[in-house]
Amino acid sequence: MQRRIDHRLLKTVLVTGTTLVTSACGGSDAPVLPTLAAATPGTLQACTDLATKAALANTTIASSVLVAAGGLTVTGVTTPMPEHCLVKGEINRRTSAVDGKSYAIGFEMRLPTAWNGRFFYQANGGIDGSVVTATGPNSGGAPLSNALQMGFAVISSDAGHAGPPWWGLDPQARLDYGYQAVGSLTPMAKALIKTAYGKAPDRSYFGGCSNGGRHAMVAAARYADQYDGILAGAPGLHLPKAATAQLWKVQQYASIATSTIATGADAGQKDITSAVTPAEFKLLGDKIMGKCDALDGAVDGIVSDIQACQGAFNLATDVPTCTGARDGSCLSAAQKTVLGNIFAGARNSKGEATYSNFYYDPGVAGSNHALWHYSNSTALDPGAVAFIFTTPPSSQAAFLATTGLKYGLAFNMDTDHPKMFATDATYKESPWSYMTPPNETDLSTLRSRGAKLLVYHGAADPIFSAADTSKWYEALQSATSGEAAGFARYFIVPGMNHCSGGPATDQFDMISQLVNWVEKAQAPELVVAKVRGAGANVVNTELPASWGAARSRPLCAYPKVARYSAGDLESAASFSCK
Repeated sequence: MQRRIDHRLLKTVLVTGTTLVTSACGGSDAPVLPTLAAATPGTLQACTDLATKAALANTTIASSVLVAAGGLTVTGVTTPMPEHCLVKGEINRRTSAVDGKSYAIGFEMRLPTAWNGRFFYQANGGIDGSVVTATGPNSGGAPLSNALQMGFAVISSDAGHAGPPWWGLDPQARLDYGYQAVGSLTPMAKALIKTAYGKAPDRSYFGGCSNGGRHAMVAAARYADQYDGILAGAPGLHLPKAATAQLWKVQQYASIATSTIATGADAGQKDITSAVTPAEFKLLGDKIMGKCDALDGAVDGIVSDIQACQGAFNLATDVPTCTGARDGSCLSAAQKTVLGNIFAGARNSKGEATYSNFYYDPGVAGSNHALWHYSNSTALDPGAVAFIFTTPPSSQAAFLATTGLKYGLAFNMDTDHPKMFATDATYKESPWSYMTPPNETDLSTLRSRGAKLLVYHGAADPIFSAADTSKWYEALQSATSGEAAGFARYFIVPGMNHCSGGPATDQFDMISQLVNWVEKAQAPELVVAKVRGAGANVVNTELPASWGAARSRPLCAYPKVARYSAGDLESAASFSCK
């Protein structure tokens, strides 16, 4: 029987160097997704002369120097970094017609002398704004290696701006931050690599956590033709909504705060840190643990079956209600109302959801959780919302006339939140449009060419909801008739806070998993993760004392859960994904 071949896919195969595998006779005519050919190594041929050798449009190379092996040290990574060429420069220098300031997209690239033939785009967290060391962090807390050490050529950038968020006044700076810096840097970086090594990268990868995870999700939709493997950690997929939800949390906590701020610009305002104390968050975490720990078959201090926990745990009945003074052994009825609201997700006055719910997970007792709810919600999110996620943005004078706390308390979920969807004559693309994928469940380009997407998220992430990411993956499954796992896989990390930390096995290597999937067709069913106990390169001080210093667990491809089989509770080998 003669088979019918999809000629559009065959063209992709011929252009990109993939292996096409068709199903056996009698099966579907739809071809199996292609496997991309493995990258081949190369050797650095140019470094200090790159500024003269590379003819790159709208690009200035400020310096290119050879860094000796061991000349760069990375916190927590004990193996010396290899010899590499450090290139610093900028692209697209311009003067804004709106605020009159000068802008450019600053970058650095690190090109190893012994190159593995791969390119890695390192996406920043936060609101970008600085060119961080281009090493390509692996994943999770204090990774043992990085992309540079593995032989990748790595780029990092400031996404087109520097300094406080006043740059949100410039329309192009907004677009660069959202997605266009990636679009500009990618071809430049590949051209520079070709000049440096005599060939372009065989395989290109993209990775980041937090806002970097958002960048990765956007790249999966907008630049899937440019990247073969994409790694998205704790993705702020709906970042503008998450940022306004932070301001809503400020208002929630202020409603039950028991003390006021004594001095400074916020003197007389409610001290939101008094709303729920560290001891009370620990109580909440302990009660979640007590109700949910055994759901995965092992009482081991880890809640692996996070979905079942949401149905098993009841804030109203599983945490004692105070009948007298708060002493850390109970929560008041008002506290339960506020915490219930926060875990259910932000709402407007009509009760309409403006962001996702959050998981009840023991990691709520982590210090990172309180940091995002109490500190960053008043120090970081107000400026981001005012200048980057609102159209039109605030004026600098108006914003500086208030404080982050006061801005959060005054934010109106009915009238201010919708401004992230607005445009005007100056700001022609809305913050929602430039910050999110154009269609987050349409990854057809990535899928059809054999590219792959790995996503991981801490169950106790306090800023970007892992429940939100779960909903995205379920929607992707629906959009692909249940076949999303063929090109995109999602891993929940129990107990982990934002990108790392918390009572969690938060040290794992996702880059190797991604490369093996892209270039060897080895789809990851699980990823082994370890704790950072005593003797680790960077110790996680929030690990329970009862855990072994070398505890490991499998992180399972969603929706599977790590369930206890038999054996040592400290070993990943004693668990299986079911």
